[in-house]
Amino acid sequence: MDTPPSAPHRPQAAAHAPATEAVHAGREDLTALGLHAAPLDLSTTYPSPDSRGEAARLDAFAATGAQLSGPPVYARLDNPTTARFERALARLEGTESAVAFASGMAALSAVLLARGAAGLRHVVAVRPLYGCSDHLLESGLLGTEVTWAEPDGVGAALRPDTGLVLAETPANPTLAEMDLDALAARCGDVPLLVDNTFATPVLQRPRDHGASLVLHSATKYLGGHGDVLGGVVACDEGQARALRQIRFATGGVLHPLAGYLLLRGLATLPVRMRAQSAGAAELARRLAADPRVERVHYPRLGGAMVAFEVAGDPHEVIGAVRLITPAVSLGSVDTLIQHPGSISHRIVAAEDRRAGGISDRLLRMSVGLEDVEDLWRDLDAALAASAATAVPSATALVP
Repeated sequence: MDTPPSAPHRPQAAAHAPATEAVHAGREDLTALGLHAAPLDLSTTYPSPDSRGEAARLDAFAATGAQLSGPPVYARLDNPTTARFERALARLEGTESAVAFASGMAALSAVLLARGAAGLRHVVAVRPLYGCSDHLLESGLLGTEVTWAEPDGVGAALRPDTGLVLAETPANPTLAEMDLDALAARCGDVPLLVDNTFATPVLQRPRDHGASLVLHSATKYLGGHGDVLGGVVACDEGQARALRQIRFATGGVLHPLAGYLLLRGLATLPVRMRAQSAGAAELARRLAADPRVERVHYPRLGGAMVAFEVAGDPHEVIGAVRLITPAVSLGSVDTLIQHPGSISHRIVAAEDRRAGGISDRLLRMSVGLEDVEDLWRDLDAALAASAATAVPSATALVP
């Protein structure tokens, strides 16, 4: 049986460059097991002939949330395949541990529930965020109360019951960036959670800049092929224990097949990010010089995301692309484009979208691995269709 070792309780110093770690992390024991590829364990339950011993292990988990040592018991507690992905992601993010979930929203929900269980239900958040993250906080569905603040106003917004500060940089969908070192300093003793989905650990490691927790929608760049749903939180072992208990109680577990695909995706993450970022930077340069485009958003950090505001009707661009896929989500090997005001951030109130810099003319593009010239020809034709229906910039577009 492929039984992983217990989760590390201290940060593992990277022995190799990130590109090497991405290939080998989580797979260190394969040679000793006589394997080359990481195995996929689909079991939902495991034999437990020593029921007294199992009782003691389950009591220990209930008391502490520590990852079980020895063989697995039940898939909602742990799985060897997903544990490999967790160890690998923690290694790449430079944290003690990582806890995987069924989706990015399940991961964020677990963090909020864990802080709420400690009596700390108040959250300070910086807009813009991913639309569903914004909605989850604003709606109070999990009993949280949110105060929205600018980065330099986070310190003033803290209260005795503040359990979390939440930020995303580069932000979804405007790609706005913030100084994580300065933000972490303003948080004081309150944990800072940074959504690192857009940057990935290839471009940015928030833990190195004072963040306590690092969130990923693993569906995006970590998987990288648009065929797996997942989320993960990288953090210290103490926080990971609380998250494991929430995951066990709520059932938001990552399926083993998803864990297998995500571990495989990590192996090519650095090379994909470099290639996709190069294509995105070139398209951002061309868009910035195009009179049919009013504004381009591209992070100083780099990355494979480009956002731009068109002079014409953005919906005509969406309808005119042929090579680029008009679809929500991001991070796949193929290029996707969508209108945030209609889809990813539609759930956010219009006035809050505008306050977060999300205009009605904004388009968000996730650049894939296609040839840049092919992508530009498709964009050029779509922008021509948009320009043919240009409307005055003062006119509000209805998604």
